Amino acid sequence: MTLASSASAYCWAHVRRKFNDALEGAPRTAGWIIKQIQLLYRIESRLREQKAGPALRQAVRASQSKPLVKRIQKACALLVSKKRFLPQEAIFQAMAYAITQKPGLEVYLEDGRIEIDNNLVENAVRPTALGKKNWLFIGEAQAGERSAIIYTVIESCRRRRIDPYRYLKDVLTRLPKMTNKQVPDLLPACWGKPAQQLLRKAS
Repeated sequence: MTLASSASAYCWAHVRRKFNDALEGAPRTAGWIIKQIQLLYRIESRLREQKAGPALRQAVRASQSKPLVKRIQKACALLVSKKRFLPQEAIFQAMAYAITQKPGLEVYLEDGRIEIDNNLVENAVRPTALGKKNWLFIGEAQAGERSAIIYTVIESCRRRRIDPYRYLKDVLTRLPKMTNKQVPDLLPACWGKPAQQLLRKAS
């Protein structure tokens, strides 16, 4: 499987939202682009239904999603170059946004591990965002970074249906005796079934 480029992966849900905002002023143009984005999401929906792994997702996206993404980008570039819409119009701003975000919007096509949008991440961090005002004084200067790391680990466990408490207890117990090369085996994605089976036997 080819790894993604060094570019950050951007969110297609944000692009779709901007075209939704432009529907009233340019229903035909915005509506057409929204339909193309919906086709991208239908492909992702089918992949989820099939429980496709990263390799299959990358292959399907290369053959089915990539032409759609190119079609959207080509249409936006053409319409902007023809100056059919004024810069202050919502549709122009939506197309300009899609064009400027082009490298990041294509990253998910090259790596089956990456989602089409960051909705899952936003949903996962919503409880943290709701409490952020209460946590402004969480501790010293580095406390925020440490908290972010802890939240990331816990949410990674939850996504994989791993009990965060049992995971952290097991990892912190084993970590002092492990070498640097063994540490990646303790990541939530690798910890998985073998460690859980051992914990079940011990409990």
